[in-house]
Amino acid sequence: MSSIYVAQSKALNEWGSDVGLSKNLFKFGLTDQPPKEAVAALNAEKFAGQTDWTLVKAEPAENADEAALIEHLAQKEKIVDPKYYPRIRGATGIFKVKLENVENHIIIKMSLAGEEPKLGKLKPADIAGYLIHNALN
Repeated sequence: MSSIYVAQSKALNEWGSDVGLSKNLFKFGLTDQPPKEAVAALNAEKFAGQTDWTLVKAEPAENADEAALIEHLAQKEKIVDPKYYPRIRGATGIFKVKLENVENHIIIKMSLAGEEPKLGKLKPADIAGYLIHNALN
Protein backbone atom coordinates (compact mmCIF):
# COMPACT_ATOMS: atom_id res chain seq x y z
CA MET A 1 0.00 0.00 0.00
CA SER A 2 1.22 3.48 -0.85
CA SER A 3 1.74 6.22 1.70
CA ILE A 4 1.72 9.97 1.33
CA TYR A 5 4.39 11.64 3.43
CA VAL A 6 5.58 15.12 4.26
CA ALA A 7 9.20 15.67 5.27
CA GLN A 8 11.11 18.72 6.46
CA SER A 9 14.77 19.72 6.48
CA LYS A 10 15.93 22.40 8.90
CA ALA A 11 18.97 23.18 6.73
CA LEU A 12 16.75 23.60 3.64
CA ASN A 13 14.45 25.93 5.60
CA GLU A 14 17.45 28.03 6.71
CA TRP A 15 18.71 28.17 3.13
CA GLY A 16 15.23 29.14 1.88
CA SER A 17 15.08 31.93 4.41
CA ASP A 18 18.56 33.16 3.42
CA VAL A 19 17.74 33.33 -0.30
CA GLY A 20 14.37 35.00 0.28
CA LEU A 21 12.26 32.01 -0.69
CA SER A 22 10.63 31.02 2.60
CA LYS A 23 11.50 29.27 5.81
CA ASN A 24 8.44 27.02 5.41
CA LEU A 25 9.61 24.50 2.81
CA PHE A 26 8.28 20.95 2.89
CA LYS A 27 8.87 17.86 0.74
CA PHE A 28 5.65 16.14 -0.30
CA GLY A 29 5.83 12.66 -1.76
CA LEU A 30 4.28 9.26 -2.32
CA THR A 31 6.06 6.01 -1.55
CA ASP A 32 5.39 2.28 -1.67
CA GLN A 33 7.81 1.60 1.16
CA PRO A 34 7.31 2.63 4.80
CA PRO A 35 7.52 6.44 5.10
CA LYS A 36 10.45 6.34 7.54
CA GLU A 37 12.45 4.34 5.01
CA ALA A 38 11.50 6.82 2.27
CA VAL A 39 12.85 9.69 4.39
CA ALA A 40 16.00 7.68 5.13
CA ALA A 41 16.39 7.30 1.35
CA LEU A 42 16.07 11.09 0.96
CA ASN A 43 18.91 11.51 3.44
CA ALA A 44 21.02 8.82 1.75
CA GLU A 45 20.70 10.42 -1.69
CA LYS A 46 21.16 13.95 -0.28
CA PHE A 47 17.83 15.09 -1.71
CA ALA A 48 17.98 18.85 -2.44
CA GLY A 49 21.53 18.80 -1.08
CA GLN A 50 20.40 18.04 2.49
CA THR A 51 20.92 15.09 4.83
CA ASP A 52 18.74 16.15 7.75
CA TRP A 53 15.27 15.23 6.43
CA THR A 54 12.76 14.22 9.09
CA LEU A 55 9.33 12.70 8.64
CA VAL A 56 6.64 15.12 9.75
CA LYS A 57 3.49 13.16 8.91
CA ALA A 58 2.36 10.27 6.75
CA GLU A 59 -1.01 8.79 5.77
CA PRO A 60 -1.94 5.74 3.71
CA ALA A 61 -3.21 6.36 0.19
CA GLU A 62 -4.73 3.85 -2.17
CA ASN A 63 -4.55 4.09 -5.97
CA ALA A 64 -2.65 7.36 -5.84
CA ASP A 65 -0.30 8.85 -8.43
CA GLU A 66 2.44 11.14 -7.13
CA ALA A 67 2.45 13.43 -10.16
CA ALA A 68 -1.33 13.90 -9.96
CA LEU A 69 -1.20 14.58 -6.21
CA ILE A 70 1.59 17.13 -6.63
CA GLU A 71 -0.30 18.82 -9.47
CA HIS A 72 -3.46 18.98 -7.36
CA LEU A 73 -1.59 20.37 -4.36
CA ALA A 74 0.19 22.92 -6.59
CA GLN A 75 -3.20 24.53 -7.20
CA LYS A 76 -3.33 25.53 -3.51
CA GLU A 77 0.31 26.06 -2.58
CA LYS A 78 3.35 27.23 -4.51
CA ILE A 79 5.65 24.48 -5.67
CA VAL A 80 9.33 25.44 -5.73
CA ASP A 81 10.70 25.14 -9.25
CA PRO A 82 14.09 23.41 -8.94
CA LYS A 83 15.31 24.89 -12.23
CA TYR A 84 15.67 28.35 -10.68
CA TYR A 85 17.73 27.31 -7.66
CA PRO A 86 21.01 25.48 -8.37
CA ARG A 87 21.20 24.08 -4.85
CA ILE A 88 18.00 22.05 -5.25
CA ARG A 89 18.33 21.21 -8.94
CA GLY A 90 16.30 18.11 -9.77
CA ALA A 91 14.44 18.05 -6.44
CA THR A 92 10.71 17.70 -7.08
CA GLY A 93 7.83 17.94 -4.65
CA ILE A 94 9.15 20.82 -2.52
CA PHE A 95 6.41 23.25 -1.53
CA LYS A 96 6.57 26.78 -0.15
CA VAL A 97 3.72 26.96 2.37
CA LYS A 98 1.99 30.17 3.43
CA LEU A 99 1.15 29.97 7.12
CA GLU A 100 -1.94 32.15 6.58
CA ASN A 101 -3.46 29.44 4.37
CA VAL A 102 -2.82 26.79 7.04
CA GLU A 103 -4.34 28.99 9.75
CA ASN A 104 -7.44 29.64 7.63
CA HIS A 105 -7.79 25.92 6.93
CA ILE A 106 -7.63 25.05 10.63
CA ILE A 107 -10.06 27.80 11.65
CA ILE A 108 -12.61 26.78 9.02
CA LYS A 109 -12.22 23.09 9.86
CA MET A 110 -12.80 23.76 13.58
CA SER A 111 -15.75 26.08 12.90
CA LEU A 112 -17.46 23.52 10.68
CA ALA A 113 -16.95 20.89 13.38
CA GLY A 114 -18.77 23.17 15.83
CA GLU A 115 -15.70 23.83 17.96
CA GLU A 116 -14.47 27.18 19.17
CA PRO A 117 -11.55 28.09 16.89
CA LYS A 118 -8.46 28.69 18.97
CA LEU A 119 -5.19 28.92 17.17
CA GLY A 120 -1.80 28.80 18.80
CA LYS A 121 1.56 28.58 17.15
CA LEU A 122 1.48 26.29 14.13
CA LYS A 123 3.46 23.08 14.35
CA PRO A 124 5.03 21.25 11.40
CA ALA A 125 2.44 18.47 11.88
CA ASP A 126 -0.36 21.02 11.33
CA ILE A 127 1.25 22.15 8.09
CA ALA A 128 1.78 18.54 6.97
CA GLY A 129 -1.86 17.71 7.70
CA TYR A 130 -2.90 20.70 5.61
CA LEU A 131 -0.73 19.59 2.69
CA ILE A 132 -2.00 16.00 2.79
CA HIS A 133 -5.63 17.12 3.08
CA ASN A 134 -5.33 19.44 0.08
CA ALA A 135 -3.55 16.84 -2.02
CA LEU A 136 -6.27 14.25 -1.42
CA ASN A 137 -9.30 16.55 -1.68
